[in-house]
Amino acid sequence: MLRRRVLLVEDDRRGDGLLPLHLEVFGYEVDHIADGRQALSRARDLPFDLILLDVAVPGLDGFTLCRAIRDAGANVETPIVIVTARDAEADKVLGLDSGADDYVTKPFGVRELIARISALMRRHPRPRRLSATAPIAFAGLELDSDRRRVVVRGDSVQTTKQEFDLLFHLASHPEITFSRAALLHNVWRDDDEVTERTVDTVISRLRRKVERNPQSPELILTAWGVGYRFAAAG
Repeated sequence: MLRRRVLLVEDDRRGDGLLPLHLEVFGYEVDHIADGRQALSRARDLPFDLILLDVAVPGLDGFTLCRAIRDAGANVETPIVIVTARDAEADKVLGLDSGADDYVTKPFGVRELIARISALMRRHPRPRRLSATAPIAFAGLELDSDRRRVVVRGDSVQTTKQEFDLLFHLASHPEITFSRAALLHNVWRDDDEVTERTVDTVISRLRRKVERNPQSPELILTAWGVGYRFAAAG
């Protein structure tokens, strides 16, 4: 069973640093960021199952960050919990008005927080996402990750490892725009030899292989000034 992914936005200097460990103990995979602007970039690019926000983080405060996440990106509908020491009624109202689903004040018991998160998760079932092994078929394109096979309008197409991994990642998340940096992080992982220019090169090769007209792509779309996305399924 896939672990639920949590984006935790909390300044390490303001707490005991144990919250990420507690979340991992209870089965969550935690992406911990201590800067609001960095967190917004990550939230715009990568889908999460839950977002936990502290209000007092450098770069961008939690209320503004919450509104920005709700405005656009991969986590518009992701459950958000504000976790903060600010317990005034006005702050709670502001947090919920900013788009948060719950507001938890510090100090709190870990089990209480996990219980509230679990209740929130039950109200927001995990969106159906294509697994790493699920075949994909869309607009004449067929992808089989088990066999690493690409079929375009009935014809088998040979791809390199980079090409297949990038194509499958985009096709597995239709209509989600990924920056070049996010694609490097998700597809190339720890390969220090590649750059953002590599993404453009591989995209260009893929378009020549899978698009009817590489100059006017219908599948692998460009989000100008941002990155790339795969066309909406269906």
